[in-house]
Amino acid sequence: MAEVVQVSLRGSRKEFCSNPRNLQLRLRDAVIIQSEHGESFATVFLKGPLVELKKPGNPDGLREILRKATEEDLDADDHNRAKENDAFAYCRERIEAREMKMDLSDVEVAFSGHRITFYFSAEQRVDFRDLVKDLAAKFHTRIELRQIGVRDQAKRLDGCGPCGRAFCCSTWLKEFHPVTLKMAKEQQLSLNPSKISGACGRLMCCLAYELVKYRDSAERVPPVGCTFRTGGGLVTVTRTELYQEVVWVRDDEGAEHRIAYADLPPGPYHECGDCHCGKKKRAGGASSQAEAAGNGGNGHDLAGESGDEHLPGWESH
Repeated sequence: MAEVVQVSLRGSRKEFCSNPRNLQLRLRDAVIIQSEHGESFATVFLKGPLVELKKPGNPDGLREILRKATEEDLDADDHNRAKENDAFAYCRERIEAREMKMDLSDVEVAFSGHRITFYFSAEQRVDFRDLVKDLAAKFHTRIELRQIGVRDQAKRLDGCGPCGRAFCCSTWLKEFHPVTLKMAKEQQLSLNPSKISGACGRLMCCLAYELVKYRDSAERVPPVGCTFRTGGGLVTVTRTELYQEVVWVRDDEGAEHRIAYADLPPGPYHECGDCHCGKKKRAGGASSQAEAAGNGGNGHDLAGESGDEHLPGWESH
């Protein structure tokens, strides 16, 4: 079975390729692979056992690595990169001259030089037929213009996010998933656009990474407005901190206290006679009273001491 490696191409794209010729490859080796339109220049990005963790899929349908890049291939790639810079500058000049509402993102020259692809983003559909004529007359080759979204634009250009790491979309994220403002609200984040927006101007993809954890915490801690009794008396939840699983409560005197979820007794709560101890009764009626009498008659024992199997939800008033 042929070895499978992952290669890096232009535009932060990564693909799995087979190595049927058993070439001795190392990381960051320049190679020539088979592509849809002929040959493409690529760099070995990942090989060895780690490739299996990436689940490349069916090895029989992978593109092949044709050869290691020679000196002529490296010179051709350098020539294409220089041509891309010239094409980018000329295309932007023609866009401004024709006053077209589009933002040029990237230019990619095919390895053989027979095609130049211009990637751009725009809010609406753009009639670029005249622009294609200008570019074809200048470079005398096949011209393609592809409109992409702002997220795809950031993926191609790459960069660093607010976390200081490279963009998820340009490193490991295979496809974009919907991200909504509701996700930020559920995580109690600031709704300042500059805080929750990525370089693409859209909501950051990482808002969905820990959403399940926040939703689980929201189900566990008592909600805002919940009123219950503790050993110190009646308290009302004024706010919650889902990340740390902490609640802030206000007592009858108006003072606020911070209580961690681990320190909260299980609810719901009741009034135990006139002592207002807030402790939960044992279930079982008369048998519970008998057990309470056997424990000194205080009647304040907490049911379910060994677990939370009998803990219903919180009572809100």
